[in-house]
Amino acid sequence: MSFLARRRLNKLILPLQQGPDLTLGQFLQTVEECCPQTAYAVKLRLHEMADGELKDMEYFFSTLPTPFTAFDSEAYKTSVVGLFMRHMLLAYNKLSFSQVYKLYKSLQHYYHSHYAKPTDGQAGLPALVADDSEMDLTSTEDTVGDRIDKEELDTPLHESELNDNAPSRGPLSQKQAEYFLARQAYLLKNDENKALKPAALQEELNNMLKFNPDFAEAHYLNYLNSMRVQDIFLSAHSLLHYFDRLILSGSEGKSNGDEGYGRSLRYAALNLASLHCRFGHYQQADLALQEAIRIAQESNDHVCLQHCLSWLYTLEQMKGSDSTVLTEDSVKMAAHFCLPYLASLGIQSLVQQGATQGKTAHKLMDALKDTDILHWKHSLSELIEISLAQTTSIWRMYGKSTMALQQAQLLLNMSSLEPVNFGVQQNNTEAFTVALCHLAELHAEQVTHLISSCLLAFRPAVEHPLLWMLCDLKIQFERHMNEGKYLLAEPLVTAISALNKTEGLYRKAQVLKALNRSTEAYNILQRLQVHCEKTKCTEMIIRVMLSTAELHWESSGFSTALPLLLQALALARQHHLQSLASETILHLAFTQLMLGVPEQALSVLHEAIEPVLAHGAIMDKGRALLLTARCQIAAAGFKLNDLRSAVFGVDTLNEAAAYFSKLNCKERLRDVYYLQAQLHRSLGQTSQSNKSAMLFRLLDQELQSPAPPVSMRL
Repeated sequence: MSFLARRRLNKLILPLQQGPDLTLGQFLQTVEECCPQTAYAVKLRLHEMADGELKDMEYFFSTLPTPFTAFDSEAYKTSVVGLFMRHMLLAYNKLSFSQVYKLYKSLQHYYHSHYAKPTDGQAGLPALVADDSEMDLTSTEDTVGDRIDKEELDTPLHESELNDNAPSRGPLSQKQAEYFLARQAYLLKNDENKALKPAALQEELNNMLKFNPDFAEAHYLNYLNSMRVQDIFLSAHSLLHYFDRLILSGSEGKSNGDEGYGRSLRYAALNLASLHCRFGHYQQADLALQEAIRIAQESNDHVCLQHCLSWLYTLEQMKGSDSTVLTEDSVKMAAHFCLPYLASLGIQSLVQQGATQGKTAHKLMDALKDTDILHWKHSLSELIEISLAQTTSIWRMYGKSTMALQQAQLLLNMSSLEPVNFGVQQNNTEAFTVALCHLAELHAEQVTHLISSCLLAFRPAVEHPLLWMLCDLKIQFERHMNEGKYLLAEPLVTAISALNKTEGLYRKAQVLKALNRSTEAYNILQRLQVHCEKTKCTEMIIRVMLSTAELHWESSGFSTALPLLLQALALARQHHLQSLASETILHLAFTQLMLGVPEQALSVLHEAIEPVLAHGAIMDKGRALLLTARCQIAAAGFKLNDLRSAVFGVDTLNEAAAYFSKLNCKERLRDVYYLQAQLHRSLGQTSQSNKSAMLFRLLDQELQSPAPPVSMRL
């Protein structure tokens, strides 16, 4: 056996002893994952005993090394294996002959039920349960072998799950139940994919509570499991039962102080407030929070009060109120009581509020730098990830895609993301998922769809499915819209709306506008703008204004669109949203071009072209270059001798065509070829003009739809 296999097997021994019972198949699978040779040896020994005679099982026990004499093996008396074998041998030696025979028959049934046919297995399972209940390695006078047959086949449940068709099992021992609950709670927190499925875990908990209804920890795990499936009623019911059982169990003696009934009561109220916050029940959350604050003040529990203050400013944020003062107070108090986790969360909340309120990037980055020092000082790895994800989001919001890409890659490649207990990898956190989604969207914007698809293909190992599902749908939607496949993009609107109503409404308006249903699109945009102004969603307000201006273009209302665009530009600059500001400038330049002032449009365009080419998506780059070429051509048209601008227009159109070819945006390519044919003809370049005209005609025939007027869209 290799050193690595021996090490894995040694790590498995304790969970095998402490975990609940499993079938033979699950037990062998668990051992085989650690050491295939050992699994084969176990199968061979079980086969010899189960298909042999009673003396074969007796021979097995007689050949076991004695813990008091096996100095050079794992069965030494002070080792885990040695203590277990001593316990097992003492219990076996106290069995009468009839009990040994029952043990052997139970072993045979356990072995053969695994290899039996499905019909035979289903018929034989109840008998196996009956045998287990009759045949404990105990008698009324035996206390040493009390739980041997429950512990012999323990497993850590780290890769396998309980079979839904398995028979109802009897009660677990206290040690097994505690291990099972701690194990599942840990997995739910760190790697939900490796925990039992919600239905299977619910079945196990129901079976556990059937034998011990006052088991408080089982009620709490039931609460966590209900939160996974957003079951409001059962989660609140289980949480209340948990604290009822905890207080009434009599295990806590004090009524106040750091322990006792008072502590349970105030944290019960605090957990109830967080539960209502999660489900959007703000009034109930406020009442529960006030109750927790009152009890904490009576008991002078500063830590609980600080948690209450953190939830108080979170609740105010969720209600849409300004919670800056509360958050600042929370940070000061957390620092005073030496609670770095809560202090850091408060600072990150202030940074998030500052980003939405239009604070400059350098102030926010300085604040995050201070929190990073705090994180590394106290080894708060979870908050390090949150900080990096937040930095990625801030840079992306400000339109700095290169910096966002760097921060996202830094998080995904962080060397501190090491495997923790039970082989769990810290790649299932919300921060990790946010960074992954940002990275996928950034690659999709640069038309590296293969990389984007590979990133989203990583999603089975990532929790928070709502985030990556929305990201995937948005990428698909933008791809169909760029390719002009509006009928394929339309069904995605429904799916996006189910995950995010605001995003769904905005994209529905985009599809309706593309399908020339302008009135419906305008009504939706007006409703969306009112909603976003209430929720103070600045980015979406600007996008709605730009879409509304495009609708004005369709009716040749260029002068009507100007005030709207100027308002959007002022809003974008006020909040330092460079990407949206550049897009607004493109809209302004296009409006000026249509109003007959191409020179002014070209001068305005120079302000936006550099950030667009540096940080913009491929579509934005193509649109900006196409607009620049049109402005150059229009300016050359007013100056008949200015051939230099016309030549620059040819080069710019070639660059725009390269970008649109990457996107497979045939409608935009048709516009480019049309302008190229006209420009080459005006310059006397007949062969190039004919080539562009031919390409235009081929695309026009392929699209089978009339080309919209070039003056109606950017």
